[in-house]
Amino acid sequence: MDNRNIQTKPGSFFIENNGKTVAKISYSPQGNGVISIDHTYISPSLRGQGIADELVRKVIGYAREEHLKIIPACSYAGHYFDKNVDERDLLHK
Repeated sequence: MDNRNIQTKPGSFFIENNGKTVAKISYSPQGNGVISIDHTYISPSLRGQGIADELVRKVIGYAREEHLKIIPACSYAGHYFDKNVDERDLLHK
């Protein structure tokens, strides 16, 4: 499986393997140019490979393109922003 084959549909970025979602991050609009990262899931067999970080970066790229701010409601997203201070400009105050 190519871990870098990240697909998208409204409200999520995800990776599938044999038609099954094995990694996913979901986000939802909150109004006024704000989105919330609601949930991150990585299949146990894929954990520890940096895929969750890559999915968060996909949402960050989307937010930058669309001029959106982010609420990291998901604990993993909150952890990501704690570690990556250079991305905090996107956080909704």
